[in-house]
Amino acid sequence: MLNPIDTAAVIRDGGAVGHYPGQIHEAVAWWLGSCLVVTTKAPRLAVAHDGAPISVAFADRLCRGAINAQHYACRVGYLGHQSEQTLLDAATGAFEASAAWVSTDTDDDATIVRIRLYTQDGRLLDDSTGLADIRDLIDRDRVPIPVNSQAKGTIERWPAQATTGAQP
Repeated sequence: MLNPIDTAAVIRDGGAVGHYPGQIHEAVAWWLGSCLVVTTKAPRLAVAHDGAPISVAFADRLCRGAINAQHYACRVGYLGHQSEQTLLDAATGAFEASAAWVSTDTDDDATIVRIRLYTQDGRLLDDSTGLADIRDLIDRDRVPIPVNSQAKGTIERWPAQATTGAQP
């Protein structure tokens, strides 16, 4: 594995959280997207972020990981810059999807990236609903990859963006 992480320290609290750079890096978002799709067998995933530049980069990597998850051909709805509640409303509403929210907090000299993963019914992922399996896949360097180009999913802009005026 290139650039390994301490999964016990980072993959927790409903997803991943850690200091950037250092504890967490953009590849972690890819890993989470791919592993989330495979462990939950998610046909759809809604993704949004808080608008911070680092969050945008992590959300992009998470989307790309989700569409490259074995044979699942996940359809990712990218909401861009939205609130976490807007993401959950969209995911549990018409899109009927699992969800991933990316945010960045900066205080003093520390930048903390948080990726929160949700089940299709809007519950934060925990060890019993897939987080332990995700941690195990990453620990064992078994992050899912696509089996062929026909198995690749898609990333689509979520239509709600056009009506809310939010920017990607």
